[in-house]
Amino acid sequence: MNTQKLQSPANMNDMKSRMEKAAEMKDEDKLYRRDGILYSTVLSPPETMDKLKDLQAREDDLILVAYPKCGFNWMVAVLRKIMNASTGKDEKPPERPPLVEFLPPDVQEKLAEMPPRRLLGTHLHPDNMPATFFTKKPKILVVFRNPKDTLVSYYHFMNKNPLLPNAESWDKFFSDFMTGDVSWGSYFDHALAWEKRIDDPNVMIVMYEDLKQNLPEGVKKISEFFSLPLTDEQVSSIAGQSTFSAMVENSQKSHGNFGSIFFRKGEVGDWKNHFSDAQSKQMDELYQAKLAGTKLAARMNYDLYCQ
Repeated sequence: MNTQKLQSPANMNDMKSRMEKAAEMKDEDKLYRRDGILYSTVLSPPETMDKLKDLQAREDDLILVAYPKCGFNWMVAVLRKIMNASTGKDEKPPERPPLVEFLPPDVQEKLAEMPPRRLLGTHLHPDNMPATFFTKKPKILVVFRNPKDTLVSYYHFMNKNPLLPNAESWDKFFSDFMTGDVSWGSYFDHALAWEKRIDDPNVMIVMYEDLKQNLPEGVKKISEFFSLPLTDEQVSSIAGQSTFSAMVENSQKSHGNFGSIFFRKGEVGDWKNHFSDAQSKQMDELYQAKLAGTKLAARMNYDLYCQ
């Protein structure tokens, strides 16, 4: 059983065929709406989303969750390094991130054949995730990033990813993001959903900015959360291999032609190069209306990173 293939949404040939399919599609056909939320027609068609309801999580699974462009691919690489170091294995990274909503129905069925411990990931809102992600009580790592930098990264991602429609103008994408009319739905709806679970002992929420500030500490806390013990030397080594510059250098190996799509700048504060004063103020007001006073907001440190 090739567990590496199972841990990626598709092998390279399948991904090539998906890209060819997307190339023949009009931009307006690359997304479809399901229960009010936009999803990729090519990556997450209705039959794939329907099948997700049957996905059986295990208590020892490692679940990684992040709203798009909040550091998902970065944390996939970090988690794989932690798993390899802790277990003494040296499994090569899969061809694509382990997003369950990208797994065709037949591949989802084969997940049951994978040995423990499985790394499963998703961008989905908690209400749309497989129910067993919560009922089986696996540990769930959730990564959040300040909304201004998330929006900027998402904008560039839409314009560089051939599987998704072009974001058109900056102003148009800004407006869509603010109303939640983007793929995978509203950033703020995701944030509020995780705010409700912030005290769940099986949920660990980490901030992108904190990881950028002190990655060794983040690696240590994440490894402890998943009960994957590391020595101080291993923590230091993993952190050194997982800086953004190191990830970019390795992206051709880890993500092939998608490397430049997934890893752009990785900076904190790049929003200042894109937002107008009026847009910054509009985001500040929305943030205050949605998240002010929440425990998640206290961790996000919005005033420091978004003012």
